[in-house]
Amino acid sequence: MYDLIVIGSGPAGEKGAAQAAYFGKSVALIEREPVLGGACVNTGTIPSKTLRESALALSGFRQRGFREGAIDININCITVADFMYRKDHVVAHEWKRIEDNLRRHKVDRYQGTASFVSPTRVAITNAVGEQVIDGGVVLIATGSSPHRPDHVPFDGDVICDSDTILGIDRIPERMAVVGAGIIGVEYAAMFAALGVEVHLIDGRTSLLPNIDREIVRILLGEFQNRLGITMHLGMDVASIERCGNQASLTLKDGECMVVDNVLYAAGRSSNVEGLNLDGAGVKTAARGLITVNDDYQTSAPNIYAAGDVIGFPALASTSMEQARVAMVHAFDLKYKTKVAPILPYAIYTIPEVATVGLNEEDCRKKDIPCAVGRAFYRDNARGEIIGDVKGLIKLVFDPESRKLLGVHIIGEGASELLHIGMMVMQFGGTINAFIDCVFNFPTVSEAYKYAAYDGLGMINRKRTVEQELV
Repeated sequence: MYDLIVIGSGPAGEKGAAQAAYFGKSVALIEREPVLGGACVNTGTIPSKTLRESALALSGFRQRGFREGAIDININCITVADFMYRKDHVVAHEWKRIEDNLRRHKVDRYQGTASFVSPTRVAITNAVGEQVIDGGVVLIATGSSPHRPDHVPFDGDVICDSDTILGIDRIPERMAVVGAGIIGVEYAAMFAALGVEVHLIDGRTSLLPNIDREIVRILLGEFQNRLGITMHLGMDVASIERCGNQASLTLKDGECMVVDNVLYAAGRSSNVEGLNLDGAGVKTAARGLITVNDDYQTSAPNIYAAGDVIGFPALASTSMEQARVAMVHAFDLKYKTKVAPILPYAIYTIPEVATVGLNEEDCRKKDIPCAVGRAFYRDNARGEIIGDVKGLIKLVFDPESRKLLGVHIIGEGASELLHIGMMVMQFGGTINAFIDCVFNFPTVSEAYKYAAYDGLGMINRKRTVEQELV
């Protein structure tokens, strides 16, 4: 009999188990795969971000501003083994880190497929047989898998999803990425940096519609002009067929293309199959999403769920915090009672994009007064040193109180830089925080100060014009 049973060892499962164990609870963790970490470590976040770094290193992409003329990439000189080397090393390290963390917290591990017998009993099935364990509280953290539409002939070789693309045996010369969501744009940028001819296809007419439009325009320009990605926006795929070792795609407008690989990235579905959630009284919605309340409690009072299995925002960072909050509620711990309301987002394209809070479009829709301050990397000494001349830090703030409402960044290190602005927002700060601070020089972080000055300048110029009109 355990105080807690956790199903799944991804970010939510690991942190939820450790949180309860830290406060003295007996914990069992069930993982169906032979390795720990879930999709985050094995097929998603960690592999894709490591492959991005590999692409930048192997292609010499970061060095293109350090010599006269372009660096020619011979794609035939880059092997899959080269591309995957660092990824395999990092994933193995994460396996060990998670295993050490669970051992340190005295969490009992079970390998096998979990299925509810009742709200407090879980059966574990593996090659040895079946055993049943009991727990007062259960945390479902089974994550998600790529959604596979029936009309797409996935084969894991030529026509892939975001899991099976990691198993390709060669770097393609020509590739189609169907779906310009976060996964699609990240992989499109990664392969384009290696010199692959990439076609990015999406039925929507705009790229990343929830991201600040100015940031997206810069990203789109980099995709087309620097990476050479061919965009097919507002265009659905009519059919995909395998032809020998290649794939043929026909778009709705009749255009046909033949590529070496297709990456079909059409969203994700919750991993709930086989859990017997009905038998436990746990309700689900479309694509298997588990319904939870603000405390991440399901329709069965003793069963909680966190991470991708409950849907948006489906980020490793938020999944960890959701699980911690769930365990605090489940065991009435005097600790973290809610996930922070301000959440950072990062898209690991080339260049990186990161955002937190409101953008200009959000403010207009909500009728919130706002002003904007900008600082471009090209005007920053460190930005010029690293050769990133397209980068931008953009601040959105209240023109009267100067309270920071949002931060939007594109450029090298955007995912790290974002946290400076996020912390100011977390404490309700104003753009004066950047003006008052002393930043190391030369650093890209210093651009925050000049974005704040630019914002103040914009306000003063606007007031001057208004006074002249009066």
